[in-house]
Amino acid sequence: MPHPVQPYNTIAVAGAGAWGTALALVASANSGKVLLWAREPEVVAGIVTSRQNHRFLPDIALPGKIEATGDIRRAGEADAILLAAPAQHVRAVGTALAGAVKTGTPVVLCAKGIETGTGKLLAEVLAEVLPGCSTAILSGPSFARDVAQGLPTAVTIAGEIGVAKRLQASLNRTGFRPYASDDVTGVALGGAAKNVYAIACGMVEGAGFGESARAALIARSFAELMRLGVALGARAETLMGLSGLGDLVLTATSTASRNYSLGLALGRGANISDVVGTGHPLAEGAYTAPALVARARKHGVELPVAEAAADVLQERLAVREAARVLLARPLKSE
Repeated sequence: MPHPVQPYNTIAVAGAGAWGTALALVASANSGKVLLWAREPEVVAGIVTSRQNHRFLPDIALPGKIEATGDIRRAGEADAILLAAPAQHVRAVGTALAGAVKTGTPVVLCAKGIETGTGKLLAEVLAEVLPGCSTAILSGPSFARDVAQGLPTAVTIAGEIGVAKRLQASLNRTGFRPYASDDVTGVALGGAAKNVYAIACGMVEGAGFGESARAALIARSFAELMRLGVALGARAETLMGLSGLGDLVLTATSTASRNYSLGLALGRGANISDVVGTGHPLAEGAYTAPALVARARKHGVELPVAEAAADVLQERLAVREAARVLLARPLKSE
């Protein structure tokens, strides 16, 4: 009879936004200790004094097993690290961890995006800045508050399979079901691309194009994701699973999604400056869209839907003009 896989005893979560805090809560079920690093001193103080993250995840009680800290170097005490910083901050936070983390430590990406400027998947960025660590990634159809409240959620954890299975054991709890995979590229790409397509679906809804148009857009978006995935070496079954199709369906249909809500506002006529940037909720797809298109072009892959979304986000086209361009493309076989 095989021995049960042992969870990691100490887990650090780098990033105490809503998602990082929810994951710290999940990790506390099976781990002996959870270190939660926050950049904001008031977040650390709030968790210490009231056992809540009032700024990012209010009204959720955090157990005493979760220790908040403002010192990122303490992540070096952990057996595994969940990196929950926003996508465009992964390089900076990973670099800050570099001097503290032991060689071979699993570092799990929990953000979804593509790095602007380089066009690299976050797994590629992490491998650059923390080359001695074991790169893994957690992704899937999940909202932080659902997870924090224990509502049923399933995700994929990809990495070296032995590491993925230990992470699976560490994060498995009632209401949160992780599946193990070794397809890091597929999970990273699915999580990044779905944000872009969610913005496009929001635009369709906001412009009043109807449910039929949105369903067609989801289907064509998924076809684009599959084409690019094949070019990057991802497995089709990964993209058809939780971290690809599952996450796309959730994010492209719910107003709880910041990316969908951004597209909705643009479809209704909002200006980019009114909905993106300082003071507005972070919608990773707004930054990922041009990087996704650029990466696809390097591999000779056409992404018409993603290109249209990027054109709107970069104010080259209005939503209705982008729709006209898409609909005027030459007829083809599915």
